[in-house]
Amino acid sequence: MGVHRKREDSSIASSLPRNRGVVSGTLCRGHHSRRPDCHSPMKEQYMIQRRKFGITVGATLATGALIAVGFAGPAYAGGGKGHGHGGDKSASAQLRKAVTAKGITKHLQALQNIADANDGNRAAGTSGHAASVDYFEKQLKKAGYVTSRQAFSYDKSVVDTAVLDLVAPTTETFTYGVDFVEASNASEGDVTGLIEAVDINLTGDRASTSGCEAEDFANFTENNIALVQRGTCDFRVKADNALAAGAVGVIIFNQGNASETEDRSALFAGALGETIFSLPVATTTFALGETLATTEGAEVRLAFDAHIETVNTFNLLADTKKGDPNKLLVVGGHLDSVPEGPGINDNGSGTASILETAIQMSKKHIVPKNKIRFAFWSGEEDGLLGSNHYVAQLTPEQIAQHAANLNFDMTGSPNAVRFVYDGDGDAFGTEGPEGSDAIEAVFNDYFASQNLATEPTAFDGRSDYFAFIENGIPAGGLFSGAEGIKSEAQAEIFGGTAGEAYDPCYHAECDDINNINQEVLGQMADAIAHATAVYADAKVIKGHGKGWGKGHHGKGHYGKGYGKGHGHDKFGYKGYDKGR
Repeated sequence: MGVHRKREDSSIASSLPRNRGVVSGTLCRGHHSRRPDCHSPMKEQYMIQRRKFGITVGATLATGALIAVGFAGPAYAGGGKGHGHGGDKSASAQLRKAVTAKGITKHLQALQNIADANDGNRAAGTSGHAASVDYFEKQLKKAGYVTSRQAFSYDKSVVDTAVLDLVAPTTETFTYGVDFVEASNASEGDVTGLIEAVDINLTGDRASTSGCEAEDFANFTENNIALVQRGTCDFRVKADNALAAGAVGVIIFNQGNASETEDRSALFAGALGETIFSLPVATTTFALGETLATTEGAEVRLAFDAHIETVNTFNLLADTKKGDPNKLLVVGGHLDSVPEGPGINDNGSGTASILETAIQMSKKHIVPKNKIRFAFWSGEEDGLLGSNHYVAQLTPEQIAQHAANLNFDMTGSPNAVRFVYDGDGDAFGTEGPEGSDAIEAVFNDYFASQNLATEPTAFDGRSDYFAFIENGIPAGGLFSGAEGIKSEAQAEIFGGTAGEAYDPCYHAECDDINNINQEVLGQMADAIAHATAVYADAKVIKGHGKGWGKGHHGKGHYGKGYGKGHGHDKFGYKGYDKGR
């Protein structure tokens, strides 16, 4: 993950592709680098959730989650206060039992073999990605799904040569992929100019609005190179303001702050949008930006030579034959890797878990009441392009048929945390469309029933759910961490090593078959299977009552319901009562 993807923003430890035309990472991928939230500091405190409601797994399946997105599972649901309709939880239990880390690892080994045979990666537009799709499609067809490939193409800037040199008052040559990278869709060019820092903040919390307003450049000297700090607004906004002020080039340095899930001091890759910008633009580490800002009379040469490549690729979609097509659930993750490695955790882990869930649903004869589309996106590592394409080609009527999206981007990180997307915005202030909060509750309640802690991760559009939430489709999902650094508190709760990345091999050659935490992979897969079974078995009902409702059908039929008032929208629901 973007997140993202991924999923954490785009700080990158060491290896960066020369053709990186986008933001990498699970938290700040592709188009999300243009979102203001992609550049805002995270909250200082995370809510580490250990919810123990003392009820059965079937009951924790958050009826309210289902109602809120237009679903209510007859096997699990309560109709509100005093009207429980709970029941058999066998679909979830059977599917969780069938979906195992061992079964998922067979698919991961297949992806590793494919990467080994195709220049070590499975990047979009390559033979490695095509072979990955072939393998997944074969498995899905064998399981009885209706498969299709959704072709699309895009242009990608590939850097041939890159220069960032300090030429005065002393000389120093900086290294591409270590000290700096080209921002995606920046222009070719070779410019030399004095560094002029624009409204930067190098102290305290380093909160920054640098370059976000034209007024920031009021005293800017034409023909200088603008040095701006990451934070608050889109990179393109900063670059456009610099261009309007007469800058000949732009350097955007990392913000210099840190949170529980990301380190905004390291190198990151930034995206300037979908159109080519007219100046050369580099992104750098905080340390390099600080050095340039504090060096009196600093003059640099910034040069990029690049060419454009057209990437032809496709998404893979697999539909259940049964289920209401007007209540379509999309369960997805990206199947492409970065060019640097096989991408076994990012995102073989998520997609292999989805694949195994689909296979075992078929083997266990779990017939959904709502149609499920298992989606394996391409072009995620180049800017969430596959999922964006999928949603962009939908008509308004088709969008209305999409009830929810579950997204799984990295679920086997070696130094993992069980992150759940913050759908209600309680932790980070960015909530998804109505119903996203309830999807979050499905995952949190399930993990709580297993005595497993979870932690929210920012739900700000940095993985493939972005296009869905931008179009009002509720979404949610899981993430086990990318380049962010595990805190002492997290290590105490989740195990692992404090002070190290959740995935030290993120976007690197070593993201291979040995880069998987089998225990966490299995735990996350159980939650994936569980949520899929819940939403598969759902039906439309009208929300009524308030808060929690207790079932009254005896043992094994304990139901719960969320809701407030009488919902009469399309899904028969108007809200979600978070009071418990």
